[in-house]
Amino acid sequence: MNIAVLGAGMVGRVMAIDLAKNHNVTSIDINEGNLQSVQIQNAAIKTIKADLKDYALYKNLLPPFDLVVTAVPGFMGFDTLKAVIEAGKDVADISFFPENALELDALAKEKNVTVITDCGVAPGMSNYIIGRHNAEMQIYAFEIYVGGLPKIRKKPFEYKAPFSPVDVIEEYTRPARLMENGSIVVKPALTERDWMQFDEIGTLETFNTDGLRSLLFTMPHIKNQKEKTLRYPGHIDLIIALKESGFFNEEKINVNGNEISPLQFTSKILFNEWKLGEEEEELTVMKVILRSKEKTIEYSLLDCYDTATKTSSMSRTTGYTCTASANLIAKKVFNEKGVFPPELVGNHKTAFDFVMNYLKERNVVWNKKENLT
Repeated sequence: MNIAVLGAGMVGRVMAIDLAKNHNVTSIDINEGNLQSVQIQNAAIKTIKADLKDYALYKNLLPPFDLVVTAVPGFMGFDTLKAVIEAGKDVADISFFPENALELDALAKEKNVTVITDCGVAPGMSNYIIGRHNAEMQIYAFEIYVGGLPKIRKKPFEYKAPFSPVDVIEEYTRPARLMENGSIVVKPALTERDWMQFDEIGTLETFNTDGLRSLLFTMPHIKNQKEKTLRYPGHIDLIIALKESGFFNEEKINVNGNEISPLQFTSKILFNEWKLGEEEEELTVMKVILRSKEKTIEYSLLDCYDTATKTSSMSRTTGYTCTASANLIAKKVFNEKGVFPPELVGNHKTAFDFVMNYLKERNVVWNKKENLT
């Protein structure tokens, strides 16, 4: 199958390399350095240099491909996905955009295409897990905890990002939607701080972020839903200080005759501070807890940088979930038409088992335990 991967950043590159094991892959990006990095690791992957923000280009760019995988920054995500659907292509998408992807469902059905969206680690694997067990038991509450962290803790932030700081800041500023007692409530990001203990890592702090997304609308019968981000203790105090001091404001200010957005300035500074080195070790830690009257089910993940392939954990856990989703479509394990967040795919046992086995084959291993209540 001919597959186009839109975006050749850290995660997009990993996905292109993984898909190239069984498919003909073309990586498309405007950054020449990103494309060269892809080819250094696998010369068989074709590359095209193109401005993916030029959405009118897609109708001429995408016809040779059977399937498209999108890995563009969040601010481009919705328009990119819409343009791919309009081009009549099946698509697996990991772009973390604020818009509601389900708004494109009618268009996808009209174009007779299959779209699996938000198929990263969280949202993504958490949705697959919730969708599978929602088909088997009456869940009244679930909690999602997730974080990507550097192995070596460096002050002051003790944090590194495998993707753009702008997307991380978006996570820290976008209001968090939760479900409480059957009603959607909106709370500021970074609120309701708490702490969780992990045997392998120690204590991490948790706080609200807007990660539930489609689950609020596809699973409204689950009356209590929350998603929280994990960081090393102390990180969030620094973020709150920056936020309350105006460093994340988008409105431009005049500095010695120059108009500049504080957010642009902050992102530029943090890009260097948060940039994850190509061979810098990091980890992904995650828990998904499902509660019914009869039992509690807990899925846990601790994944670390792969020294053999020099692949970051966040790229592996995010990217391989998306490439598993792409292969669900390619192998026709899932071929319903429309836009489907992973919980509406994971309710099919065959699809869920396929994704879990796909990850396990790549040494991304989820552990499951059950306790009767």
